[in-house]
Amino acid sequence: MTLKKDADPLTPYQLPFPKDALGEIVIPHAIPEDDRLWVPQAENVWFRPLCLNRSQGYWVNLLKVSKSGVLSRHRHPQPVHGFVLKGRWHYLEHDWTAEAGGYVFEPPGETHTLVVPDGVEEMITLFQVNGVMCYVDPYGEVLGYEDVFTKIDLCRKHFTEVGLGEDYVEQFIR
Repeated sequence: MTLKKDADPLTPYQLPFPKDALGEIVIPHAIPEDDRLWVPQAENVWFRPLCLNRSQGYWVNLLKVSKSGVLSRHRHPQPVHGFVLKGRWHYLEHDWTAEAGGYVFEPPGETHTLVVPDGVEEMITLFQVNGVMCYVDPYGEVLGYEDVFTKIDLCRKHFTEVGLGEDYVEQFIR
């Protein structure tokens, strides 16, 4: 392949995208003004879907918590990435605190208990969760799980209940 050295760098790509390529997801206001876009997960806990990738088994969402205390104890068999947008949180099993502007990588096999400390009115964190999230008791007994499919089901149910329709979730699914 020869490169045209005199091509204008501001000329957009001129060829068609691959025929079977999926469309991108663009969400101008990821932190929504419309509260109906927050899907309830537990009391005072919501998630905002951004990408629900059923073909690769991961999801990306914003997690919003408006209470202090223990949120959940869970195990990740696959890696998780987090970026704190607002507030702070920590795990009982570690001596660090995730604060606004901070990034967290959770390796496969990590089991921890997420706590939002007193004095935090609202916490919002962007998470990419790969695979399954297993809820466990303090001794590792599995109590339940979440995966991309349970997330999609929660979204369909919620978006129907708030009048957006069950198909509203389709824009986030890849």
